[in-house]
Amino acid sequence: MSTQNCFHCGLDIVKKDEIVFDEKHFCCNGCKTVYEIFSLNGLTDYYSFEKAPGATPTDSNGKFDFLDNEEIVNRLLDFKEDGTHIVSLYIPHIHCSSCIWILENLNRLSVGISSSQVNFYEKKVRIIFNPFSVSLKQIVHLLNSIGYEPYISLENYENKKQKVSRDLIYKIGVAFFCFGNVMLLSFPEYFEVEEYWLNNYRGFFRWLVFALALPSFLYSASGYYVSAFKSIRAGLLNIDIPIALGIVVMFVRSTFDIVFGYGQGFFDSLTGLVFFMLLGKLFQQKTYNFLSFERDFKSYFPIAVTKISNSAETSVPVYDVKAGDRLLIRNSELIPVDGILMSNATEIDYSFVTGEAQPIAKKSGDKIYAGGRQMGSVIEMEVLSSVSQSYLTQLWSSDVFAKKGNRDYKTLTDTISRYFTPVLLLIAAVSLSIWIFIDTIIAFNVFTAVLIVACPCALALSAPFTLGNVLRIMGNRKLYLKNATVIEQMAKIDTIVFDKTGTITTDKKSAIKYEGEAIDTKELAFIKTLLRGSNHPLSRRLYDFLPAAPLFQVDDFKEVTGKGVQGIIDGTLIKIGSASFVGKDAEASGHTLVHVSINRNYIGRYVFDNQYREGLRDLFFELGKNYNLKILSGDNEGEREILQSLLPQGTELVFNQKPHQKLAFIEKLQQEGKNVMMVGDGLNDAGALAQSNVGISISENVNVFSPACDGIMDATQFKKLGWFMRFSKNTIKTIKMSFTLSLLYNVVGLSFAVTGKLEPLVAAIIMPLSTVTIISFVTLMSNYYARKFKN
Repeated sequence: MSTQNCFHCGLDIVKKDEIVFDEKHFCCNGCKTVYEIFSLNGLTDYYSFEKAPGATPTDSNGKFDFLDNEEIVNRLLDFKEDGTHIVSLYIPHIHCSSCIWILENLNRLSVGISSSQVNFYEKKVRIIFNPFSVSLKQIVHLLNSIGYEPYISLENYENKKQKVSRDLIYKIGVAFFCFGNVMLLSFPEYFEVEEYWLNNYRGFFRWLVFALALPSFLYSASGYYVSAFKSIRAGLLNIDIPIALGIVVMFVRSTFDIVFGYGQGFFDSLTGLVFFMLLGKLFQQKTYNFLSFERDFKSYFPIAVTKISNSAETSVPVYDVKAGDRLLIRNSELIPVDGILMSNATEIDYSFVTGEAQPIAKKSGDKIYAGGRQMGSVIEMEVLSSVSQSYLTQLWSSDVFAKKGNRDYKTLTDTISRYFTPVLLLIAAVSLSIWIFIDTIIAFNVFTAVLIVACPCALALSAPFTLGNVLRIMGNRKLYLKNATVIEQMAKIDTIVFDKTGTITTDKKSAIKYEGEAIDTKELAFIKTLLRGSNHPLSRRLYDFLPAAPLFQVDDFKEVTGKGVQGIIDGTLIKIGSASFVGKDAEASGHTLVHVSINRNYIGRYVFDNQYREGLRDLFFELGKNYNLKILSGDNEGEREILQSLLPQGTELVFNQKPHQKLAFIEKLQQEGKNVMMVGDGLNDAGALAQSNVGISISENVNVFSPACDGIMDATQFKKLGWFMRFSKNTIKTIKMSFTLSLLYNVVGLSFAVTGKLEPLVAAIIMPLSTVTIISFVTLMSNYYARKFKN
């Protein structure tokens, strides 16, 4: 009689405790209650991804009362503002796609939860909620009621890294002990020593070998049985199924041989197989952890901030900021650390963090959080804690700013993995059925060797290891990409669009002169003070050009993107920007101009003699061979002739473009079927950077970080853009070569296995070696292409 399983958690149901509800069987009232909750809220799709994916909820009466303490709750929160709190909770039960689905739909279970996002690798869920509608304690009770009790350790909560399970290490230790001793006791059998002691004690030694193999079979290999069972229960076929089947077949056949006296069986091969497979798994795990560490905590993240020390303003790397430092944050700059606002007042846009676009008003003494964008005049803040690089990387990698794109070779990987296991099982079954009539011993060897040798691990690892290594190489060469997907998109680019000001021009070498009415010292100080709050390349350049002057309080500061800045200082209205912005008719000029008006009276203009970046001509002629090049500029056409002399013939030049027109220009190219890369300064170009297939922001070591971009390039490496584009294409070539190598390995391995020329133990050793081979190949190839980088 078959045992009934619980519809929710999958556990066997004790007949006397069985509960039938909605024609479904449950093991307890808790599982039935969870099903009712999901049904009432239209969340029964939870059971569509996996069979019986849930866990039985536990009694939480009084367990989370400590969450009534506001001080404790504040320690647990990642972010706290009126109306918006963010918390990250560690949930050990997260294990499958159903878990991800239900936890990312918590907003349908509680109106106070606006969104939730799961980090499957770390088993964490990040929840954004309204504290006026639902408390953290209520959220924790909700999670517990649906079988996802969070683990909250107040003593260790500051430690973001969960302890790594040492279970794999213990299993390898047991497997090695069993393998070594079984091999030692099997030597007399190998050499067929017919001595007196062997003839009399052969049976004893064989059963001793059997006993030593049991821990390896039952404990060390248990992970493969569990994975295979879950896969079959979910109606899927993963690679652990043939491995588990091969181990079980070897164990049953070896036991049969010993019981009936046919020989010692294959316990030496079995224990060796388990040991070498676990060793390969450990190697893969260590490599993945290394790549993850490199990605999340790289200290070269290219963000700088302005630090105030002894009245002097200096640009410092963001990771050098310490508690107690005083920072200057300009309009539209990102706040990199938690701190206290020291200036009178400002508004902070936390849309990058919360998704809410409404700015929040702050006054002196208020706490402000990392990730917000400063929307007012220039402010000063005091740092409360050092910067978290992983937090900024997490912000940058948020799904809000993710771009969709076709990933053909990734689809190939998924397709191969999907069909690999059933095809492998078919080959194994056919080989067994043929060999069983020729030689029984060889038949089982062939069956096991086929199951073991043809592992798709090498295929599955080709893309992530290649892209992970290339991501690191590009970062070391000062092109910092958001994620590996950007490399794929770079390889497909056929059109590159450049912004002019701050992108192909540099603010380091420009000569500036003033034309107009005389400006007194006080008015010059007003102009410099107003410019101090803007982060536009021309504002920064002019601010550095003007002589030192006392600074004043700015009221009603306003920066109009693509036009200019204005503010009231000591009762005087100052406007700085384009001709139309200050109320003057535009005129033709061969230079970039910044106009000034005081109290609505036009005073004069600053004339910029633009200096183009080093190597610009060579870069554009190199790129022009393979890409369609276009220049977008918000300036007038004054420099058209100069640019035409620098750029390849046929390069399209478009002037007088406002930010929304740049975005529309990119959209139009994409509608024509173009794959577009936008290279800009990250400020006026934010919309175009977000719209493009790949958006690269050029950084002059200032805080122009924009989560909308896909990569940030150090301005000193601008002339190497052509190399980065070639490197991305070579990366895809490397992946395709590694695919070919992996498939070749599997074909050769299977051809030896089905002909009976490959022992199971040798197959177990070859399998992890194939992984090492692929990793070595993609690393060597990507490093080979990287060596072509010219300093």
